[in-house]
Amino acid sequence: MKVKRVLVSQPKPAIVEKAPFYELSQKYNVEVAYQPFIRVVGVTLKEFRAQRVEILSHTAVIFTSRTTVDSFFHLCEEARITVPETMKYICQTEAVALYLQKYIVYRKRKISFADGTFTSFIELIIKHKDEKFLLALSEPHKPELPETLAKLKLSVDPVILARTVAAELEEVRLADYDLLALYSPSDVKTLVERFGTDDLPPVAVFGEGTLRAALDAGITVLANAPTPEVPSMVKAIDLYINKVQKGEPIEPVALTVDARKEEFIRSQQHKLAKKPRSRRPASDTRK
Repeated sequence: MKVKRVLVSQPKPAIVEKAPFYELSQKYNVEVAYQPFIRVVGVTLKEFRAQRVEILSHTAVIFTSRTTVDSFFHLCEEARITVPETMKYICQTEAVALYLQKYIVYRKRKISFADGTFTSFIELIIKHKDEKFLLALSEPHKPELPETLAKLKLSVDPVILARTVAAELEEVRLADYDLLALYSPSDVKTLVERFGTDDLPPVAVFGEGTLRAALDAGITVLANAPTPEVPSMVKAIDLYINKVQKGEPIEPVALTVDARKEEFIRSQQHKLAKKPRSRRPASDTRK
């Protein structure tokens, strides 16, 4: 068995030679093809209003993606809503934060960003715990973030600003590929709806939600990321191809519970539940 062609469920990079998969393709003489399995579209103004969420009643917006940034400002423009200069923006990554420059003047006092990890994002939101948050989401989305913010009893209103729909895949022949790389639960859903689960090529996934969706669908997963040892999809596929070339056995990936994440959430709940101690008056040392 050899890996000659890999299908990645992502848009083709503008400059292939600078893409993460290019070095991998050169290393193993593997052809990497790109084909998004999904596309994201913003909700209509009617769909937004049906959610009965008032943008101007919030003091901060939480963004996890550039798509929801686009949808948020397009909806504001269509609804003739002027976002106040005092609005704060909490972003999961620096890339999302910088993307805000497309719509507003970038000021550090208004825009904060985490390093992309779940824990740093939660810690950043907690730093602004006195704000009234609007949580911008795509549908479907991982329930982890809204559920955690609800557990922490922060003032957060989730709102769906974009929806994921299946891409056109009529010309895709999975039999032509030796490995399939999926990046989201929606990728898994589209795969199952369009191709079923029989006779699939080996599958690699990115993210716990994607892994859970694949296993729930009955798909065997042979490579996954991120993990402490495998931070990226490229690294996961590199290790997989290396094992295939050496003829080493490859065990299917199982879903494990991240006990550290659960402990982190409990610790943050405990911190927020603590009442600030009132200062004791300074003792009178005068005689």
